[in-house]
Amino acid sequence: MNETRLRDLHDHLAATAERPVERTASRWLGEAEAIAGEVADGNMDAPVRRERLEKVGHLLANVESTGDEAADEHVAAARTIVEELLPDEG
Repeated sequence: MNETRLRDLHDHLAATAERPVERTASRWLGEAEAIAGEVADGNMDAPVRRERLEKVGHLLANVESTGDEAADEHVAAARTIVEELLPDEG
């Protein structure tokens, strides 16, 4: 697993907290950020890590728009990272 990409995932999601994000999107992003932080910081086995990354992907799928262009860019980057990491966890 690419530890740098896990940290990047968390950092992108954390950056959305600094933006004026729509309330519903903020809830999804907050939960995704917390899970991504656990994955980036924890030493968990591959099946658990995969499950958590899938959960982050599911949460991000619920965010259509944040109402903020910069936050939308962070969300798009986070989605890309999840897509890159999941095949490695197969």
